[in-house]
Amino acid sequence: MSPNTAVQFKAQATRLAADLEHRQWIFKALRGYEAKRDECKARFQNWEGARQAAAEIKYDTLNHLDRYLEQFVHHLESRGARVHWAADARAAREIILDLARQNQVRFIIKSKSMTSEEIHLNEALEAGGFEVFESDLGEYIVQLRQEPPYHIVFPAMHLKRGQISEVFQQKLQAEPVTDPEALTMIARRVMRQKFCQADMGISGVNFGVAENGMISITENEGNARLTTALPRIHVALMGIEKLVRTMDDLALLLPMLATAGAGQWLTGYNTLYGGPRLAGESDGPEQFHVVLLDNGRTRLLADAEQRDVLHCIRCGACLNVCPIFRNVGGHTYGTTYQGPIGSVLTPHLRGLREWKHLSYASSLCGACTETCPVKIDLAHHLLHNRRNAVQAHPPFFERLAFAGFQVMMRHPALYRLGTTLARWLQPLHGLVQGTALDPARAWTRSREAPRLARESFHAWWKKHRRTTSPS
Repeated sequence: MSPNTAVQFKAQATRLAADLEHRQWIFKALRGYEAKRDECKARFQNWEGARQAAAEIKYDTLNHLDRYLEQFVHHLESRGARVHWAADARAAREIILDLARQNQVRFIIKSKSMTSEEIHLNEALEAGGFEVFESDLGEYIVQLRQEPPYHIVFPAMHLKRGQISEVFQQKLQAEPVTDPEALTMIARRVMRQKFCQADMGISGVNFGVAENGMISITENEGNARLTTALPRIHVALMGIEKLVRTMDDLALLLPMLATAGAGQWLTGYNTLYGGPRLAGESDGPEQFHVVLLDNGRTRLLADAEQRDVLHCIRCGACLNVCPIFRNVGGHTYGTTYQGPIGSVLTPHLRGLREWKHLSYASSLCGACTETCPVKIDLAHHLLHNRRNAVQAHPPFFERLAFAGFQVMMRHPALYRLGTTLARWLQPLHGLVQGTALDPARAWTRSREAPRLARESFHAWWKKHRRTTSPS
């Protein structure tokens, strides 16, 4: 990982925070989302009760994950599915590449899957000589632009119709149109040909159900169904934390995912898959593989303080309400999972030292905690990450500053001398404000420095006490 990850984040955040057109576009999109989300929440008899129930479901599942995984795998294999275990991203990529080579696959179609983004699957498959095609419209658009998804749920939300039309003109030699239906039809014509050509379909998994070994995939376009049903091989990539215990659990979590994530009562298409085509069935894949991915999840599970981060159902609700995400956008984070959940999760998956800066990309307003449908306390986890980062690798200048502060606070004479000097020198601050000579430059580049009081409270108290004390 590049040591300049934090530098790149700050540079990109500075640029996009000043891009008022971009900010206005994202604000407008997310204001519409908020209205729809609140409307759907109101249809729940007790939204807060549903949040509590969802959190307890995930808590119990993760605390008995070994047992539920064993149950899930048993049911899958009993129906002819093959289950593969991947300890890390490299192992998962190798498993899927081997499956493609062994079956002489030529062309692969893939439905939207953040887990596949996490392991950089497209790049690995293309490097292996396979052509990979995204079937989700938003994912397809960003794939044509050679960009990562902008948002966990809305991968192309940063693009306007005109920009999408330009992409289609350049990459697909399409006519210039901006009507949403016409744009969709352009993509559909291309996609339908690809569905028929694909040998292998790769999908993610929204939930795995332990009691019957089914995987649940939820989507709005129906393209994931084609991805998993038309090719002769279906490979499902699933993080091990995606399990729930029963179908009753799923019946609660599916509407919560739709409501919190996209402001929908229920997502358009919700499908359960349990194995390959059986004898006598007319359609479905000949082979059905499920790749169970760890990639740091077990390590996080062992962390009693922060394991509830694994409760995340990838709804993206915390991104939608985060003031930082709204201002700097999804690409700025430079990682698969953006926003508050990404800032908490990424240091666990990719290393605290390189990604600790994300924990500071928060106002700690707590909006993410308030909106999370499974009650993950994201704001406090951001603080935990900051604490852990400082304990593991304390920055030299911070240590120096706090050591000086400690000395000053233990010696009142030094403190009084420092505050008196600061009061005398503050009128001269304007000469260096915002320049490299300004000790408070990080603050004063975009803000006014607060004025120091003309006298300290200590001095005021001494004077006041003299004037009011009885003679």
